[in-house]
Amino acid sequence: MSENLSGMDGFFFFKGVYMEREYTNVMEEIVVTWVQILMAGMEYQTFCSCNKCKNDIITLSLNALPNYYVTTEEGRKRIFENLNTDENRKWINKRLISAIHVVGKFPKHNQNRP
Repeated sequence: MSENLSGMDGFFFFKGVYMEREYTNVMEEIVVTWVQILMAGMEYQTFCSCNKCKNDIITLSLNALPNYYVTTEEGRKRIFENLNTDENRKWINKRLISAIHVVGKFPKHNQNRP
């Protein structure tokens, strides 16, 4: 399957054709931003913040959260506003923190890195 479908800067390749991606997962935007912020904070300075670990945290978090795909900027703003409540922020944050701890306990990066 990997030779048929692969992402590349807003495009994907499927069955010999490059197609522009015209949709966005709002939850992915939120998770990527929050992981960057959390990993830069004092609480998580002892956790590895290499690209492999950050990507593992992001994917583990996204697998624990629902997708919110949109095709317009209006849809993106509406979904973001719906998710931007105290209750939803706490709910998302809980899954991010859980993923940080799982990846921190079981890192998959090269153990011999500098």
